[in-house]
Amino acid sequence: MSKEKSNIRCAIYTRKSTEEGLDQEFNSLDAQREAGESYINSQRHEGWSILPQRYDDGGFSGGSMERPALGRLLEDIKAGHVDVVVVYKIDRLSRSLTDFAQMVTVFDEHKASFVSVTQHFNTKDSMGRLTLNILLSFAQFEREVIGERIRDKLAASKRKGMWMGGAPPLGYDVVERKLLVNAKEADEVRYIFQRFSSLRSITKLLIELERDGYRTKQYISGTNNLRGGKIINKQYIYRLLRNKTYLGKVIHKDKIYDGQHEAIVSQELWDKAHKAFEGNVARRGNYTRNRHPALLRGLIRCQCCECAMTPSFTVKNKRTYRYYTPTTAIHKHYKACEVGPLPASEIDTLVVGHIRQLIQSPEIITKTHQDLKQQKDIPIDFGLSELTEQIKDFDTFWEDLTPMEQQRIVELLVKKIDVNTDNIQIQMRLEGFKTLISKYGNGGHNDEHELKQCA
Repeated sequence: MSKEKSNIRCAIYTRKSTEEGLDQEFNSLDAQREAGESYINSQRHEGWSILPQRYDDGGFSGGSMERPALGRLLEDIKAGHVDVVVVYKIDRLSRSLTDFAQMVTVFDEHKASFVSVTQHFNTKDSMGRLTLNILLSFAQFEREVIGERIRDKLAASKRKGMWMGGAPPLGYDVVERKLLVNAKEADEVRYIFQRFSSLRSITKLLIELERDGYRTKQYISGTNNLRGGKIINKQYIYRLLRNKTYLGKVIHKDKIYDGQHEAIVSQELWDKAHKAFEGNVARRGNYTRNRHPALLRGLIRCQCCECAMTPSFTVKNKRTYRYYTPTTAIHKHYKACEVGPLPASEIDTLVVGHIRQLIQSPEIITKTHQDLKQQKDIPIDFGLSELTEQIKDFDTFWEDLTPMEQQRIVELLVKKIDVNTDNIQIQMRLEGFKTLISKYGNGGHNDEHELKQCA
């Protein structure tokens, strides 16, 4: 290597699985880097030099490639900025044999090598690769054994009714890894169960809770960050009403055990609240909502509360009414958004009319035809007048498409739709017209399936 390059640029990569101790003045990452620097300095006679960039992943598992510093390191290798990667041990770079094989492939493609400070080998030769694979196999085996031990310990602890961490539920505080009842919050939990039993409506309950200033559980996380304290939404209420922790239980997978903590909600109140779920339309909507196709799914947004608008529907007198509803209104209540649900059929008709108008406008036809003539990969065997004649038949073509095919056409032509209380803004994808018209114009009525394929 010293013959090939007079200056061998070395990047030091460090990793620690947890964030514990990283706030110390000299932590594990610093110790790993110091060892790497000492090793590189011992190779200065070979032309090795330390790159100033730090590649430190604190709090990331070696079983995953989703690490920010590792991503930057691989990008720098691909850019030709790194010749050697130096780590304290190979398991700092990866504990997965498959993932490391991918990394070695990247190293080889860009003429970079890998060095471990405590395990001396060179990935340039076959013996080094054999040693590396053996070490990685043991690292992956160790990771899997550790995972099995953690899962077994978790299961055994839950069988004993122990609290095994996570965000504490409203009504409890965590003291010395145990759940203790928070009297004030416990009253709030019982009130939520009682009011839902009476109202039988999540939406009405949310309006009352927001009016009275109720908030989600506020607590200090393991990283000393303040979490929670936010406005309660529908998902939070659903999880709360179905959380058997309030019955003094602990759940592990599909099994229920008696917990070591005190129950907040009686079995009678629990049963009363859960009877309110019976016949609840909102509950059934979770699996029936997507049965009706939505032309503008994923494209329409509410500017009032800056959120997406989700397809929804109601059934009255055996007739289905479709809407686009802001997610704010879905997660909270309809009064939380000024726009509210909009009739889907009217919005769909407006957008299709906008598409038709633009496609048939002389300016769009002329510009699109000129652009198509300049593209060698799109054969055009008709003139401007023929193209204009073909476009006039858009309505017939549109009516022959299935709802799913219509949705794909809209995704091709529409960039986004912004809805406010007094206007609707439609942004088009002009480049989509070239694809649409080239397919439609070349085949006419006899080749409509080509347009369906392009969608």
